[in-house]
Amino acid sequence: MRNIAENIWIFDGKAVSFLTLPFTTRMTVTRLSTGELWVHSPIELNAIIRDQLEQLGAVKYLIAPNHLHHLFLADWLLAYPDAICYGTDEVIKKRSDIKFEHSLNLEQNWPWSIDIEQVLFTGSRLMEECVFFHKGSGVLIVTDLVENFPGTDFNSWQRMVAKGVGILAPNGKMPLDWRLSFALKKSEARSHLSVILGWQPKIVVMSHGLIIEHEAVAFLKRSFSWLH
Repeated sequence: MRNIAENIWIFDGKAVSFLTLPFTTRMTVTRLSTGELWVHSPIELNAIIRDQLEQLGAVKYLIAPNHLHHLFLADWLLAYPDAICYGTDEVIKKRSDIKFEHSLNLEQNWPWSIDIEQVLFTGSRLMEECVFFHKGSGVLIVTDLVENFPGTDFNSWQRMVAKGVGILAPNGKMPLDWRLSFALKKSEARSHLSVILGWQPKIVVMSHGLIIEHEAVAFLKRSFSWLH
């Protein structure tokens, strides 16, 4: 557990294999103004994490921001039966075994809106992702929208693949296949990017890779240069 800004902590979990690469996992926990905990992309739960969370507050909201980040939701709901789960339409359809309170695709007055803003990044047939911004700290929270692997856990072949698809630090970005799927709707994606840049984030936390703690806006502009 690492406190990266006031009322925001990150937890790094075990790597999971995805497309032949070891994908590190990370969740972000925010303590809301109510004192409740908002958990983004829950990682594998264990006793140490449970003890650490107990020191921070009560787990209230579990967030599945896209259809790839759902593996451990069921375990979290068992451990925290009073928690409320939210996900995108895609993950809700994929995980019919899990009760989701609401879809992140719908416009509504979110119970965390005092502390956190959000935008659904759409325009691709492959995937959509809900992106979040913690207003008090200036922390932008993404999942796969940007990946920025250091490559230290990759062998030479894996580093070559990661560089080829554009997810190797310090030049991390959206993976190539996902980028290509926006070919017909780049203007739609640009409108979402405009919202994100308008927030003027100070820090970019992503589920996979190195966190950006300096010149976050400049990094995002470079990372999304493919949209122009």
